Amino acid sequence: MHLITVTIEKPENLNFILGQSHFIKTVEDIHEALVGSVPGIKFGLAFSEASGKCLIRHSGTDEHLENLAISNLKNIGAGHSFIIFLGEGFFPINVLNTIKAVPEVCRIFCATANPTQVILAETGQGRGIIGVVDGSSPLGVEGAEDITWRKDFLRKIGYKIAA
Repeated sequence: MHLITVTIEKPENLNFILGQSHFIKTVEDIHEALVGSVPGIKFGLAFSEASGKCLIRHSGTDEHLENLAISNLKNIGAGHSFIIFLGEGFFPINVLNTIKAVPEVCRIFCATANPTQVILAETGQGRGIIGVVDGSSPLGVEGAEDITWRKDFLRKIGYKIAA
């Protein structure tokens, strides 16, 4: 067994969701879940089939994002994995619970716009995702000014109600 890392290749501020699923209808069910939960959502989705033809199945509402998903999933090369790239202005927080509720979805490894490395185990059978390195390590603990900034920021962008 070999451990390897694959870097997710994407524009800096683009959000994505990386997960594990178990059935060929993953692509259609995730697609339906996304368009049903956020009107006008732009996304690209790819899913690596782990049996039969072992194809990368794909769908989406934006050809560029769909191609980005396919390219990254080729690089990862792990069966039963999926990746969703969300268009500008669409965020994981708005769709993550919907994705988790899709019956084929087993787990979510990350939902982020951060630089990300996927940690893989490679054996004679193939590759499997072990985990991810999402962003950078902590540089300290927030102080009073940082707490104020965090609370103000969340209210400014509409995720919390002003006190």
